[in-house]
Amino acid sequence: MRRESRFACSLSSLALLAGMAAASLSLAAELTVDQVRALLAAASPDRPADLSGKNLSDLDFSRVDFKRAKMVGTNLFASRLVEANLAGADLSGANLNGAWLMGANFTGARMVGAQLLGVVILGGEVKTRPVFAGADLSGARIIADLPATNLRGARMRGAHLGVEIKNQGMGQQRTDLTGADLSGADLSGANLNRALLSFADLKRANLSGANLYRTNLTGADLSDANVAMADFTEAELDQAVLTNTSGLESAKGMDKAIHRPATPARSGK
Repeated sequence: MRRESRFACSLSSLALLAGMAAASLSLAAELTVDQVRALLAAASPDRPADLSGKNLSDLDFSRVDFKRAKMVGTNLFASRLVEANLAGADLSGANLNGAWLMGANFTGARMVGAQLLGVVILGGEVKTRPVFAGADLSGARIIADLPATNLRGARMRGAHLGVEIKNQGMGQQRTDLTGADLSGADLSGANLNRALLSFADLKRANLSGANLYRTNLTGADLSDANVAMADFTEAELDQAVLTNTSGLESAKGMDKAIHRPATPARSGK
């Protein structure tokens, strides 16, 4: 069943990307890879390269160093960012739909309102996952397979990672964060409905006000997390760890959660 579900999800993701491709690729890339490299080479810490608003879709930027570059609203649809360094870059509102992100480094990047639909993180010679540790993904739209991805300390306030039923088409398009490291992440107010978070590390995460409707949290570790006012309606909590989890008394839908574990006493209480 899980294989069939993943296959359906892959098909629906392909359909989604195909629908976006026409609009994203209707205009040719404005710069060549060599021109972008030249702009980056000429940049300095006080005057970072500014690629904001540029259409850089479907180009190969593998292993290019974009560190601290300004890329606000940049179109990187289907671009190859394999092992690229985007640490500290400003990618607010950028279009990363369908981009190849194997081994890409987004540590500390500003990605407020960015789009990451159907990104590719597996395949080819590079086997490492992208890193989003400390990145600001507040308000970002993410529908992608990101299992075991490093999102430690990421800011994801109001991010939308949940399923939109009206746009399902050929099956559920859902975000897969199975086994991801979200320790210390700020997911307050985030929409995670139906997302896959089984065995994710959510220690010390802020999930206050998050939408966890039908979210799969099997085996997830929510030790010392804040879940005040979060909605757990029909969430799967089998084997989930709730040690010192705060806000459970105000969390919604706990009586409708599936396999809710016994809540251990809080330390020092």
